[in-house]
Amino acid sequence: MLDQQMRLVVDRGLPEATTLTPAGERILAAASTLFYEQGIRTVGVDTIAEAAEVTKKTLYDRFGSKDKLIAAYLDRRNRVWHAFLDEQLAARAPGTPEEVILALFSALTDWIAGSRKGCGFINASVELAAPDHPAMPVIVGQKQWMRSEFKAQASLAGLADPDELADRLLLLHEGALVSFRVAAMERAPEVAWRAAADLLAGWPRV
Repeated sequence: MLDQQMRLVVDRGLPEATTLTPAGERILAAASTLFYEQGIRTVGVDTIAEAAEVTKKTLYDRFGSKDKLIAAYLDRRNRVWHAFLDEQLAARAPGTPEEVILALFSALTDWIAGSRKGCGFINASVELAAPDHPAMPVIVGQKQWMRSEFKAQASLAGLADPDELADRLLLLHEGALVSFRVAAMERAPEVAWRAAADLLAGWPRV
């Protein structure tokens, strides 16, 4: 195990991405920027259509509703996040499950660099109050996957009570994102990394 690069192991649960027309891609790109930078509820379809240089009819023809466009935005962001994590692990080449866990924390620093908006999934969960909103499965699934990956890596490392450890790691990971966004803690990812490293170093093994 120590002689090879470790990888993420939990199924991402990502179906094949929907192929969009050029107009659909422009709409999704415009919506993604506007939703993240200005907020989901404050951005209307008129603004999105204008930014994408399409009519509102085209927007509705491609996505059906604003709610479904929100879900598409978060689905695309989730796919970008997973691709980013793969790149981060390829660059860091972790050799143990513990190093994989810490690489997931290290990735936060680069992921949020240059933006004060924080986590798009957390932001969306605050704005979307309805539990049956079509975007909620994407949001919940993204966070559940993170916890599952922490648990899987903890199990591979032979650490005791991987469920409890995964819960604590997820709280550190998500807490860093919230603290960066809300409390203006610029070094929140680095603080979370150190806390995770201390937690792993002192955690009992089976």
